[in-house]
Amino acid sequence: MSSTPGPNEPRAHEHGHEHNHHHDHDHMHPYDPNHKHPNRPDQDDSMTYYKVMESAVRELLIEKGLITAEQVQRQIEAMDERTPANGARIVARAWVDPAFKQRLLESPKQAIAEIGHDIGPMHLIVLENTPEVHNVVVCTLCSCYPRGILGLPPDWYKSRAYRSRVVREPRTVLREFGTEISANREVRVHDSTADMRYMVLPMQPAGTDGLSEEALVSLVGRDAVVGVVEAGKGGQGSPAAE
Repeated sequence: MSSTPGPNEPRAHEHGHEHNHHHDHDHMHPYDPNHKHPNRPDQDDSMTYYKVMESAVRELLIEKGLITAEQVQRQIEAMDERTPANGARIVARAWVDPAFKQRLLESPKQAIAEIGHDIGPMHLIVLENTPEVHNVVVCTLCSCYPRGILGLPPDWYKSRAYRSRVVREPRTVLREFGTEISANREVRVHDSTADMRYMVLPMQPAGTDGLSEEALVSLVGRDAVVGVVEAGKGGQGSPAAE
């Protein structure tokens, strides 16, 4: 889904897909990049109902010979390796290698596999930012997100404030992240689904053409790959609650 609202122009938004995975948007506070949730004393140590069930099912599957403890450990390690740094490396490679960039835009899964990342069955679309167009990603119903290359979505991405406002007033929300989009540059909002995810290929910052790929990685934060900031800049401000 794409939209091109003006700075003060409200817009309606339709979202017709169904999500076939768990909704985990239990954080409904406004986005705050500096906010950290306190650790509850019993958060890690207590054996909740779901922890007991997971442990019992896992042990039963291992006992029946359907899986092994090593397979479980490998899956845990694979999930731990999913971080925003993976997305940053993909972007940096695209900046220094025009042929890779073209493959990334045309066949993201295959291009990403070239640098060692298997995104599985996920249908990923890569959106290129240009001087004429700025792309931003949202999931209006929950938190669909390319976790395989960016890790877990941040709390602000799951918040009701972001999910509802960015489709109606994207320029205002971007401004609250510290991102000012000129009036002659189109803003497109893309709504992720359970079956289709997006990542933004941000523009390379001016004056960085001579940097190595490794040096460029440090300029690509997670928020730039979501589209709420430009590469080389961090998130600022807090989108206000409705």
